[in-house]
Amino acid sequence: MTWMTYAHALSLGLQEALEADERVVLMGAGFGGFRADPKAYAPIRERFGDRITNPPIAELGYCGIAIGAALTGLRPIVAIGTGSFSYEAFAQIANEAPQAYYGTRGQVTCPIVFHMRTGIRGAGALQHSQSPQSLYWNTPGLEIVVPGSPADARGLMKTAVLQSDNPTIFIDHEHLQTITGEVDESQDAIPFGVAEVKRQGSDVTIVATSVMVYRALEAAERLAGDGISAEVVDPRTLVPLDKGTILASVAKTGRVVVADETQRSCGVTAEIAAIIAEEGFESLKAPIKRVAIPDVPIPYHASEEAYITPSVEGIIAAANQICR
Repeated sequence: MTWMTYAHALSLGLQEALEADERVVLMGAGFGGFRADPKAYAPIRERFGDRITNPPIAELGYCGIAIGAALTGLRPIVAIGTGSFSYEAFAQIANEAPQAYYGTRGQVTCPIVFHMRTGIRGAGALQHSQSPQSLYWNTPGLEIVVPGSPADARGLMKTAVLQSDNPTIFIDHEHLQTITGEVDESQDAIPFGVAEVKRQGSDVTIVATSVMVYRALEAAERLAGDGISAEVVDPRTLVPLDKGTILASVAKTGRVVVADETQRSCGVTAEIAAIIAEEGFESLKAPIKRVAIPDVPIPYHASEEAYITPSVEGIIAAANQICR
């Protein structure tokens, strides 16, 4: 086991994928954003510079080119950057890439990864703080990956690039880049659709994704000090979703808090809560609680931004409401 940052682990996964298959190419290489250590991603350009195309600021165009490359045999990774930039390429991402495999009855595949950094990052304001995973979850044909740890970032990237024949949305929260964790460099790729129980508990289940996993683990530790045993479940992928692990945990605890950094209405917490209500209602001892962003644009001012950010304190408050 090696301790490394999320950025170094993701970079390792990308390098391993590029090394394993010469069909893997990069459209851009800006995976880290302004929070990550630039040295983490430097080896990608040093080792595989001849397989990197640096596109202009024209997301609709270069995402279309990358989709065409995927349809003709390559396995492109598109580094879109800030998640809201993907809206400029929505016609390609949502109305071209997902249709290929299904529309041709599997005769044509589209093995492309759209990588984007999302979330409330600090001073990103209205146009640079958005989390579009629920928008893409409403687009059939797209796989959606939301890792919450360095090990998961490495393993899931290898699966997305080397094993999936469908277009994949790979989402990293900006604040994950510098967090650290153990990575087993001998471990193979992590399959899609397999959730992980990050912490065992008996009183309440906290289903958390992406950056909310770390906040949920901190909340669980603090709740334990107050006599509440919280189980933390990380789905790791939204599409496919491991409903079985989530429902098994809810059956075990009887109470659930769902935490995600998307808006409350029609967001990730809404869908997971609906699944639990439909398929696990008989297990519930209390109403489902959600910790999400209110239905407002993300403000710039630090205190206003903090007020709407799903937090450790928000998870603790929700758990206390249904456990006391």
